[in-house]
Amino acid sequence: MTEIRPFQALHYNKEKITDISKVVCPPYDVISKKQQKGFYQSSPHNFIRIMLAEEKPSDNQHDNRYTRSKKTYDEWLEQKILVQDEKPCIYYYRQEYRVMGSRHSRLGFIALMKIQDEGNSKIYPHEKTHAAAKEDRFKLWKALDASLSSIFVCFSDKERRVEKIFTNEISSTTPFIDVVDGDGVRHLLWKLDDETLIREIVDTMENQPVFIADGHHRYEVSRQIRDWKAEKNPHHTGKENYNYVMTYFTNMDSKDLQIFPMHRIVKKFPADMADLEDNFRIDRIKTKEELQVLLAKAGQNEHAFGLYTKKGMWLLRLKNKMLIDKVVTEGSKEYKRLDATILKYFVFDPAGIASEDIVYTKDINDIIAMVDEGEAEAGFLLNSVRIQQLRDIALNGEKMPPKTTYFYPKLLSGLTALKFD
Repeated sequence: MTEIRPFQALHYNKEKITDISKVVCPPYDVISKKQQKGFYQSSPHNFIRIMLAEEKPSDNQHDNRYTRSKKTYDEWLEQKILVQDEKPCIYYYRQEYRVMGSRHSRLGFIALMKIQDEGNSKIYPHEKTHAAAKEDRFKLWKALDASLSSIFVCFSDKERRVEKIFTNEISSTTPFIDVVDGDGVRHLLWKLDDETLIREIVDTMENQPVFIADGHHRYEVSRQIRDWKAEKNPHHTGKENYNYVMTYFTNMDSKDLQIFPMHRIVKKFPADMADLEDNFRIDRIKTKEELQVLLAKAGQNEHAFGLYTKKGMWLLRLKNKMLIDKVVTEGSKEYKRLDATILKYFVFDPAGIASEDIVYTKDINDIIAMVDEGEAEAGFLLNSVRIQQLRDIALNGEKMPPKTTYFYPKLLSGLTALKFD
């Protein structure tokens, strides 16, 4: 069973912060060092200062980015830069954006979701995690005694019960937050504190399986924090905030749920075209625009990839699907037919490409720039994973290779935070 509940979010005090656009930022795991410095400069109260504080060469056990985050966080609470809502709410969250010139509007809501243990869990991850990333978030949340960003999950709501509440009761009211980010995405947040309507949302979610789209590391860290705090608390009841994870929910049946492909940039690529011709039909392409169109078209019926090197640009199409079960030695049928899996087994493994020589990006221009500047030897373009593939693989109890999906747009950091106590 999926258990959710409203909560008293911690957020910026609009009486103190008049321009919210100066203090919000993207999720910590998509921010480059250059962007980090830019957010530091945008405002002395930008959320980056507690979510992803800068490291210093002099860092030690007593003075480091976690202790500095804690100091800043405490100061903001004391100065009422950050304030907590008096009543528990569910926070409707709409993002308005464009993709390839088309307008989209993704609706969801932020609430607390009860953390579940592995076994009979109805919360399904789909990607593998890394220990270093989990250790980083654990140290930060432990220092602050708070969670700073939501995980992102999808659920099925074919009857659109959650959306109807928003349309009928919320959409005509003024949002609590209305801000446009650096990518031109508009973020709008509303508070819902009506107990009857909240109960309807809670009931809608009760028997729903949910699928983690973003935030796999944060979800596992939430479980670690729960166990750590429960052990310390002699009066633990299971109802404390630390038993829940702050979560953004959106409808997986919506046409506005966008999944972008994650491409692979390869620093060293020893293979040549002759090696690839054994398994792929190869066509030379003139422009990146043409490659993207043809790749998407080919991906409707076959497994295809784009390839860019200094020698040119090509479309690769797998010749024989019957070879997949022979070459791919792990996983279910659904897992074996992921493009990321096929690329690994048919191209990367035979060429001896190590994981540390792969860089991930959602932008074809990153591929072209790194190859042209000599920072990489090749780049491979992939098609997007479909939401049904994600669902099937998660229900199988399997996890996709790292960096297989990129849900767009990302959730904005600095809208809500959760105090554990």
